[in-house]
Amino acid sequence: MSESHTPPSGSARLNTGVAHNARVWNYWIGGKDNYEVDQRVGDHVASINPVVRDIARADRDFLGRAVAYLTGERGVRQFLDIGTGLPTADNTHEIAQRIAPDSRIVYVDNDPIVLVHARTLLTGASQGATDYIDADVHDPDAILERAAGTLDLKRPVAVMMLGILNFVLDTDKARDIVRRIMASVPSGSFLVLTHPTFDPEVGGELQVPAMEFWNENATPPITARSAADIGSFLEGLELVGPGLVSCSRWRAAPGSDLVVPQYGAVAVKP
Repeated sequence: MSESHTPPSGSARLNTGVAHNARVWNYWIGGKDNYEVDQRVGDHVASINPVVRDIARADRDFLGRAVAYLTGERGVRQFLDIGTGLPTADNTHEIAQRIAPDSRIVYVDNDPIVLVHARTLLTGASQGATDYIDADVHDPDAILERAAGTLDLKRPVAVMMLGILNFVLDTDKARDIVRRIMASVPSGSFLVLTHPTFDPEVGGELQVPAMEFWNENATPPITARSAADIGSFLEGLELVGPGLVSCSRWRAAPGSDLVVPQYGAVAVKP
């Protein structure tokens, strides 16, 4: 097991007796900002679905490739990263500002531990801007209102929704959240998402029992979806090649053959 740091407390929302997604995810990718309960639940989920650590790492690697592509090849200079998670190496602002120091990034999460760490660690280049807002994906209007303090929503924005819509259990609600956010950004903006799936084509058969255990023993509850349902979040947008694929296969390095049951996509608003 990794060494467990004791994250700062002081929030009524902080419950260290129940495993939490941000901390378990941190544990799976080798971080230290987690508790014993997170490690215990994380290990049990991995015993049910042995590829879960591969999923976590592939999702993180997808983030790096997508941000580098959008910044370096598509000229994006604004990012709205919803569902930040605990900071690790190569966060969105670090990748973007390494390529374009004037990039502006707003992180969004509502976990109290993420809040403390983000405000301490997610500081970026002086030429650009890096901000963090405490908000919930279920309230997109509040996210947009507060993000407008740092981002110019009349200029293209890359909306990052990696591993976050799976916590919106109602598919119609998740679809509505995406539509409301993308309706508020201009043509030339991008949606970047990843989402777990149970599709057997990408090895998703074990996702359902693993998530059943998770929902009984950790928070927040999670759901997997089919490629068709995940694809519906991209309606009205134009997919960037190679389309909706296992996130480990999206513009992967030559010779990489890992396939994980987590779809990834980048799409542009026409």
